[in-house]
Amino acid sequence: MKKKLIGLMLLSLLSSALLNAQKNKDFEIKSPGGHIILHVEGGAKLLWSVQSDGQQIIAPSPISLQLTGGEVLGENAKVLSTKTDKIDNIITAVNYKKSTIHDQCNQFTISFKGYFGLIFRIYDEGVAYRFFTKRKGEIFVKNEEANFNFTADQKVFVPYMWDYRDGKIFNSSFEALYKEINISKFASDSLAFLPVLADVGNNKKVVILEADLEEYPGMYLNINQTHKGFMGVYAPFPLESKLSGYGGINYIPTKRADYIAKVNGTRNFPWRIVVISNQDKELLNIDMVQKLASPSRLSDISWVEPGQVAWDWWNDQNISHVDFKAGMNTPTYKYYIDFAAANKIRYIIIDAGWSAMLDLTKTNPAIDIKAILDYGKQKGVGVILWASWYTITQQMDKVFPLYSGMGVKGFKIDFVDRDDQLAVASLYEIAKKASDYHLLVDFHGVFKPTGLQKTYPNVIGFEGVKGLENYKWAIEDQPRYVVSIPYLRMMAGPMDYTPGAMRNSNKENFRPINSNPMSQGTRCQQLAMYVVFEAPLQMLSDNPTIYMKEQECTDFITSVPTTFDATVALDGKVGEYVALARQKGDKWFVGAMTNWTARDLTLDFSFLGNGDYQAIVFKDGINADRDGTDYKKEVIKISGGSKLNIHLAPGGGWAARIEKLK
Repeated sequence: MKKKLIGLMLLSLLSSALLNAQKNKDFEIKSPGGHIILHVEGGAKLLWSVQSDGQQIIAPSPISLQLTGGEVLGENAKVLSTKTDKIDNIITAVNYKKSTIHDQCNQFTISFKGYFGLIFRIYDEGVAYRFFTKRKGEIFVKNEEANFNFTADQKVFVPYMWDYRDGKIFNSSFEALYKEINISKFASDSLAFLPVLADVGNNKKVVILEADLEEYPGMYLNINQTHKGFMGVYAPFPLESKLSGYGGINYIPTKRADYIAKVNGTRNFPWRIVVISNQDKELLNIDMVQKLASPSRLSDISWVEPGQVAWDWWNDQNISHVDFKAGMNTPTYKYYIDFAAANKIRYIIIDAGWSAMLDLTKTNPAIDIKAILDYGKQKGVGVILWASWYTITQQMDKVFPLYSGMGVKGFKIDFVDRDDQLAVASLYEIAKKASDYHLLVDFHGVFKPTGLQKTYPNVIGFEGVKGLENYKWAIEDQPRYVVSIPYLRMMAGPMDYTPGAMRNSNKENFRPINSNPMSQGTRCQQLAMYVVFEAPLQMLSDNPTIYMKEQECTDFITSVPTTFDATVALDGKVGEYVALARQKGDKWFVGAMTNWTARDLTLDFSFLGNGDYQAIVFKDGINADRDGTDYKKEVIKISGGSKLNIHLAPGGGWAARIEKLK
């Protein structure tokens, strides 16, 4: 009788708790510091909203998962339980801009009737949420409703995708300059790919991101019905595809389903993120994607070696003062290896042309891969091979063991140009298979990183940026772009911009030249990119001949590490200028860049700590506004805590390597 009474009491308490949970449809959770507040509201629609220091950042915005068959997870949802947890961990980062990350937030989990729920994480720098389901078998997701409503028609920085065509194509290399517009002026015939930035006033900026994208399509943004915000749009699941486009190697869907994903019924869905800054420079040192990505699945990463790489394609193998015909041939790549060895560059890349496009086992007769690999081993230089994504998907079971056995260090995999569910899943499969053979991966023609590089640390490069290659054919405002991407694209993760141009031009004199390309902006801006741009596999894009002629600059470039122990944001404004410092061991590296506006900055060196330091500085020359190659190298002393005034020419830069005096 006593046991029965206790059971009835427990049942009563549980029923009461469930009843109260269903009645309490509104929830409020604060960030650890209390500055950011998340509101979640139930009812006919699930709504989320965010405040920062009392300012409404995200106005009430509906979210749901819409399944085929008409079920909508998020409409008239019945709350079963809620749970609040405090997360306070130190993450050991791999191949990143810092060695450790403080992961601190308040986590709020809501479970609903119908075997689904939401997880929210509220950080002092933003908010993230994700759906989860706990169902048997497979489910088909028709659409995910993700809305980001603002309170006004805000100014935004948006990169438009290539090819939308009313939702039929979804083909993009994910390379675009930012359109700086008000939300209401958003193009009606396109979509924006992430990250997207909004200026919400009071010096606050908001960046929309996603993380932990696995077995699911990437999120694009379109203007939503409020015309004061965005809604998520996703590529439908591809049913049929064909080869087309560049060289017949783009694998483009020709038929799509009426759903976006078919997934395991028990899973976590991708994180939807808003990062909120009070000063622009805060966006230069955000770790949200790293915090939210799935942990590494590799037990041994001792063989994963980031580093710099001498690249052949941008400079069109245009070397000189040699006794052989330069081009796609064995002597040329031995020359690249000699250059890399002499300058302690870890790798070279052999780009497109070394093999048949659709068969990596058929090599160009002028290229002796084994001889090049053997020569590289003698010189301590690794070789990375280019391949198209389609060919890798067809041949990786054959070519990964083949070329790994020969000594190839990795593959640069190009022309993905999609982020539907199959394409996203493919990147994870490639990363896993490559790791089995100790191969590095550098993805090009690809969507922004969303944490794959943390889950599989052998992925040490992502393009998804309108990089230096565009100077070969386009006249665009790249100096404004390069001081925008550190606040947007780089927040998603590493970006293979491929810097290093040694032919540098002011605005008036620039012109595209395919085989002898130049850059817009100054020499020192190119040098600063090696500090500012996050890239564990960092390219030297110009040709060895010109680097040897410019040995002083080359020595600085090759002294800059590609991963770091700490990062400090010094100053900046989106689209205007950027300045940051990075530490590796006992050395600091500082980089600053500006758009086409010349400016003076004051850099605060309090990050150095006490003591005196020596800085090797590269700064714009007095005539850099007329001749972009003009620079001045000097050695100066800096005291910890001191401040230094620097001048940046139009399209200019400033770079320094700093060591403590003994």
